[in-house]
Amino acid sequence: MGDSIAMRELAHLIASVAPTEANVMVLGENGVGKELVARAIHAQSRRAAGTLLAVDMGALPESTFESELFGHRKGAFTDARADRAGRFQAARGGSLFLDEIGNMPLGAQAKLLTALERREVTPMGADKPEAIDARIISATNLDEARLFDPAVFRPDLLFRLNTIVIRVPPLRARPGDIPLLLAHYLKLYEAQYQRPARTVAGAALDSLLRHDWPGNVRALRHACERAVILGQGAQYGLADFALGGPVAGTVAAAASPAIGASANACVGTGAGTPASGPATAGADHPGTLDALERQAIASTLARFNGNISHAAKTLGVSRAALYRKLGKHGI
Repeated sequence: MGDSIAMRELAHLIASVAPTEANVMVLGENGVGKELVARAIHAQSRRAAGTLLAVDMGALPESTFESELFGHRKGAFTDARADRAGRFQAARGGSLFLDEIGNMPLGAQAKLLTALERREVTPMGADKPEAIDARIISATNLDEARLFDPAVFRPDLLFRLNTIVIRVPPLRARPGDIPLLLAHYLKLYEAQYQRPARTVAGAALDSLLRHDWPGNVRALRHACERAVILGQGAQYGLADFALGGPVAGTVAAAASPAIGASANACVGTGAGTPASGPATAGADHPGTLDALERQAIASTLARFNGNISHAAKTLGVSRAALYRKLGKHGI
């Protein structure tokens, strides 16, 4: 979700990679949406009709690793009371998403490497191997320097997994997408908890745009849920979001008009829809995504005294895109 340069590039890369059978490794911090990227790749692939099976590799005990991934036959060990297909077999014809792969112990990495090299697995207690027919998508939040450390991750396994590398940008690198995300999640939780639609105060939005969001989109989603549950005023204030991390910069001195964050959220495209008619200066309804976008642009321009280049960089959009948005909102 987003219209920033980073998210448009990400969507383009997904569209290019998805139709292939190449293994993909998704890198990014906690909360950026790595599993959503994996699901987007699968949905746009030739295997979309099959299963996308997600496995938290870091949560698999090494003692049960082979049974969970490769399956077992009845009687293979004490508790093996029936045949069981492993995750590779269950994902046949689809995609296997190996999440948090950087947390695997080295011994388990060696077993996974053997399976990927041979394109087959042998269930525990079986005499014959079974062919693998699943596309491998992996993900990790490990810093790339650590990922390339042989003491942490086997280089030969890494080269099997990272045919294509997709890096998901942190939220702080695309602040221009924050109004869209706020609109989407506030509307979602207002409906879920049957709370009235409310607007986000302008000063609160300024701070939300400058927040570092160390937990990325996941943290923003949780902050929106807290605001919907705890907020008592006519508008959402900064305190309602109960942010725990640092805020970059200071709130603009000039008071900003109230901004809506509850209607017309646009999922996937990042394009706002006006409440009615073409957008003109001051004409955005206070409960629309357009109003959020307009305020974000106006506030950022004010920060940089009208400098288009600095504002565009801060918002994560190109100069041309910012000029189009200025015309759209009559700024």
